[in-house]
Amino acid sequence: MANQVRASGKRRIVLAVEVVALVVIAWLVKLAMVAALSDGGAVDLGPLQLRLTYNTGVAFSLGQGLPDGVVLAGTALVTLVLAGYAWVSAASIPWPGLVGLGGILAGALTNLLSRAVDGAVADYFHTGWFPTFNLPDTLITVGAVLVVLAALRPTAKVEDGSAA
Repeated sequence: MANQVRASGKRRIVLAVEVVALVVIAWLVKLAMVAALSDGGAVDLGPLQLRLTYNTGVAFSLGQGLPDGVVLAGTALVTLVLAGYAWVSAASIPWPGLVGLGGILAGALTNLLSRAVDGAVADYFHTGWFPTFNLPDTLITVGAVLVVLAALRPTAKVEDGSAA
């Protein structure tokens, strides 16, 4: 039992470190993109273009007409619920799922921080065939894929008592 408690504590530390590191990286990338693209210019990278836009709504600009406080409160509530789920699940979810939850939470926290500071989320990855998005959106998407793959994968117990 003590080993399981110790293992779950370590997994929560890993989750927290991952989330903080990814939020810092995503925030620095946002600052760099805003600085580089605020003049309205674009950088062509082949299938991807760097172009700055701002989204006051949520995913795919849904809710764009809602008051800022409603969008911020809704985003904060979803992020808080997600953080609670990640914290509770950290002890038992397979490692790929834990990493995925960390990515989802980091993306959500970074977008929440952007919304709180700027009143909007800065989007800068443009494809021309998909809505413009940002690094936190990518973290959320990749994280969700990892969580789904971890859920579909049969689990095995490992030495520390946590799922593999």
